[in-house]
Amino acid sequence: MASEITVAGAGIFGLACAWELARRGARVRVFEAERIGAGASGGHVGALAPHAPENWNAKKQVQLEALVAAAGWWTEVAAAGGIDPGYARHGRIQPVPEGAAPRMAERIAAARAHWPDWAGMELTDKPQGTLVPASPSGLWLVDRLTARISPRRACAALAAAIRALGGEIAEGRPAPDAPAIWATGVAGLAPFGGSGVKGQSALLAFAAPDAPQVFADGVHVVPHADGTVAIGSTSERDAMDTGTDAQLEALIDKARALCPALGDAPVLDRWAGIRPRARSRAPLVGPWPGRPGHYVANGGFKIGLAMAPACAVLLADLILDGRDRIPEGFRVPEPKAGD
Repeated sequence: MASEITVAGAGIFGLACAWELARRGARVRVFEAERIGAGASGGHVGALAPHAPENWNAKKQVQLEALVAAAGWWTEVAAAGGIDPGYARHGRIQPVPEGAAPRMAERIAAARAHWPDWAGMELTDKPQGTLVPASPSGLWLVDRLTARISPRRACAALAAAIRALGGEIAEGRPAPDAPAIWATGVAGLAPFGGSGVKGQSALLAFAAPDAPQVFADGVHVVPHADGTVAIGSTSERDAMDTGTDAQLEALIDKARALCPALGDAPVLDRWAGIRPRARSRAPLVGPWPGRPGHYVANGGFKIGLAMAPACAVLLADLILDGRDRIPEGFRVPEPKAGD
């Protein structure tokens, strides 16, 4: 075991890696150029939602394992550091378009084939919850696997847990150019041909802490435990600024139309950030080619909060135990020429 492991970046990937290493007995030191959760991990939404179960692949399997293990993983984080990350598994509801019931039946069958029995999908004509969108077919697709977490509280909870185990987190300090786990978001993807995709989200004052989250017409509506509901998010590939604009206002209006109960809910906060997207759209996890002792944990994009614990476990297995279980599609490609 390395006497000390350096992690560059205190977003969800860097903090998850540092915690997983620390809980296994490693000494960790995290360097963060700005502040904890300053980048894509500082948004509002926190939807821990599975991919569609059709066309099963390794990425979907890793995500499933992460979602199944999430309750225990986050419970241990909260116990270690004393901060609740806002995790809860209350499921998800999706309106079914007219004529789509046969396709949903195929999706349900795929979920039965790959998901645990308790997590399964089903169609219902009597949906439960405070935030139920209208359905043109009179049917809704529900599942019990989907969960939620508060992104900012999750980062704070991980930081507290790391420090409780003796780890260090240095904010406002870029990592030295030395062996490390590089979890530096969009900037860290440049050598591997990745890019950034802007997303905007909002937080509304509306209490529905036990309601299922909603996914409808491309919009996530996620109730949190603190009396708020998160709305997200846009996906803007041609924008790299972090200002909110009319696209977010249109998203809020769309969410209010989908869930009329949100009609008068005040907007508490608006956010925009750049999410790291690898060329493969799968997270990049593992050794940095050509740089012995350097590793990469990046590219969470829209599933980073769900995948971070699983990616951290894969990397800790490799670094501490020499066990390489990293799926081929997650492996870090050769850097582009000149990087």
